[in-house]
Amino acid sequence: MAAGGPAGTAHSICMVSDFFYPNMGGVESHVYQLSQCLIERGHKVLVVTHAYGHRKGIRYLTNGLKVYYLPLKVMYNQSTATTLFHSLPLLRYIFVRERVTVVHAHSSFSAMAHDALFHAKTMGLRTVFTDHSLFGFADVSSVLTNKLLTVSLCDTNHIICVSYTSKENTVLRAALDPLIVSVIPNAVDPTDFTPDPSSRDDSTITIVVVSRLVYRKGIDLLSGIIPELCQKYPELHFLVGGEGPKRIILEEVRERYQLHDRVRLLGALEHQDVRNVLVQGHIFLNTSLTEAFCMAIVEAASCGLQVVSTRVGGIPEVLPDNLIILCEPSVKSLCDGLEKAIAQLRSGTLPSPEAVHSKVKTFYTWRNVAERTEKVYDRVADEVVLPMDERLNRLMSHCGPVTGYIFALFAVLNFLFLTFLRWMTPDSIIDVAIDATGPKGAWTKQYFWGKKRKS
Repeated sequence: MAAGGPAGTAHSICMVSDFFYPNMGGVESHVYQLSQCLIERGHKVLVVTHAYGHRKGIRYLTNGLKVYYLPLKVMYNQSTATTLFHSLPLLRYIFVRERVTVVHAHSSFSAMAHDALFHAKTMGLRTVFTDHSLFGFADVSSVLTNKLLTVSLCDTNHIICVSYTSKENTVLRAALDPLIVSVIPNAVDPTDFTPDPSSRDDSTITIVVVSRLVYRKGIDLLSGIIPELCQKYPELHFLVGGEGPKRIILEEVRERYQLHDRVRLLGALEHQDVRNVLVQGHIFLNTSLTEAFCMAIVEAASCGLQVVSTRVGGIPEVLPDNLIILCEPSVKSLCDGLEKAIAQLRSGTLPSPEAVHSKVKTFYTWRNVAERTEKVYDRVADEVVLPMDERLNRLMSHCGPVTGYIFALFAVLNFLFLTFLRWMTPDSIIDVAIDATGPKGAWTKQYFWGKKRKS
């Protein structure tokens, strides 16, 4: 099976992650927006994720973006359980059927992404990985995740990080050569996040929080901020969008301090509803404890909100100092930052929402992200995929005497399983899918190979 082409030819790209719509988050938005812009540039793109409720099988999104919702068991926090082998029959069938040339996996938290990288290398496909998260080096979960990342990335063709802080973190965690790691930030579609001051109630001050309600997003800090500021500022209201296990803490705070009329918990939001929530606020609060980039603050700034955020990870790289108030990840520091924003709002010294939007829309664009990602695909298309013997040597030399030999054994077993599957169902008898993406939205299999993309 073909596994790439010279620079200038279209690529057949398979985006793989456990995190995709209808689930909401930065990874989900990144995969969707990047896929749409790559389709616009003339590439074939499909997305592979796990089933969400009744959403199973194949679905088509805007511009013919095909999404495979696979019937794999979710283990924790929307990430699938993994044995490395159970997903090979499905992923191998998709890679062959769609004539995939580049497998692009997303998120260190996604077990399916790691599985896809492992299987793609066994099949001789080029691989790219985008890391959207930051990890520590001391706690048990981080140590285990970092070791898994070392195994996954030691023979991956190229790695993309969303900030320079994230790049330094990933290079250290996975012991990588910095030359194979690129920094390509997230972006926001400014036409989707436009200000609307008429949606605000200027008789109150509304602080908006849009986040997954999990520990990593600092919801425990938020539970301390709400009662302290609500007691000090009678006109203050909180609007919280998102769902997660930490929601119960916010409900307890609201109940204990009798703040039902001042703290609204909206639950999970559809992507198209996020902007309508943001424009109701004056200030956007981000309490994350770790963050590689944080698209939410860019979306909020694009809607004209004053951003107050923790100074963690890659966040200081995202917005200029005049558009964000950075705080330490503590209740006191965040309260001080919010009080500063409230004082600026009351004095009328904040720039107008339209002026903020005009600035932000020039910072990050998905078309620029897609163009830079395309260059990564062109680069890996010219690289040689390691044969099995060299791949085993890389695993054993790079990943340590115990982990390296264990995963080298897994690689051999994976190769034998792949050989068995090819004997049972040869590649030649698997139907080739008709391509429905591209600039004209109607490619067919006989026209794809060798087709020149848009310049």
